[in-house]
This record gives sequence, structure tokens and C-alpha cells, in this order.
Amino acid sequence: QVQLVESGGGLVQAGGSLRLSCAASGGTFSSYAMGWFRQAPGKEREFVAANTWSAWSGSNTYYADSVKGRFTISRDNTKNTVTVYLQMNSLKPEDTADYYCSAGAQITIATVGRTDAYDYWGQGTQVTVSS
Repeated sequence: QVQLVESGGGLVQAGGSLRLSCAASGGTFSSYAMGWFRQAPGKEREFVAANTWSAWSGSNTYYADSVKGRFTISRDNTKNTVTVYLQMNSLKPEDTADYYCSAGAQITIATVGRTDAYDYWGQGTQVTVSS
């Protein structure tokens, strides 16, 4: 059974940091693209960051302009699970949202930011940044 389980959300003051984690299991995720999206109340889900990995091209990362330079995505591949992290620094009130982990088998540069390109999703973890 495929599971993506996020953790690490919470309440933080503006300028602070949080580290989100997502454990993916139940599938062969080592070659999947892993992404983070977020959804604020009343808004559509939006792309935050993604990491792709392949044996021939290695690891590549992608970021939304709004988080570039403040957020860092990374991943650990093990035999049976993949854990992806989102280190969030210099947080702003506008970063407040539910953050979702995602996994996609056929992600390309053209589709890395599209919610409909991903195959699996976690339940989300809430991040609240107070001013």
C-alpha cells in the first residue's frame, strides 16, 4: 500500500525555520520525482519545490520563485523507502498553508510544477507563520 506521510509542520514566527519530512513507502519511489506543494485557505494548490533523480542525470531540484533562496528540498533514498525533506528558512506569513508531499513517475521539466502530473499525494501538514 502506497503511503506518503508528512510531518514537521507547526506554528512559527516570521523569520523562523521549519523542516518538513515526507516518508514514502509501499512503492519503488527511488526513481520517482518527489515534490512539495502548498495550499492556502481559499487558494489553489501551488508548486513549491521538487527533486528528481535518475541514474544517468543524478539529482535535480526545482523551486517556485517565491521560495527560491529560502527553501531547500532534499531526499534520502533507501532500499524500501524514500524520505524527502523541505527545509524552510526565513519564513513569511504568506508561507502559511497546508503543505503536501507528492510523488510522480513521469515528471519532466515541463510538468514538474503541475499538480496533475503527480501520481501520489500525502495528507498534508499545516504550517502557520505568525507576523
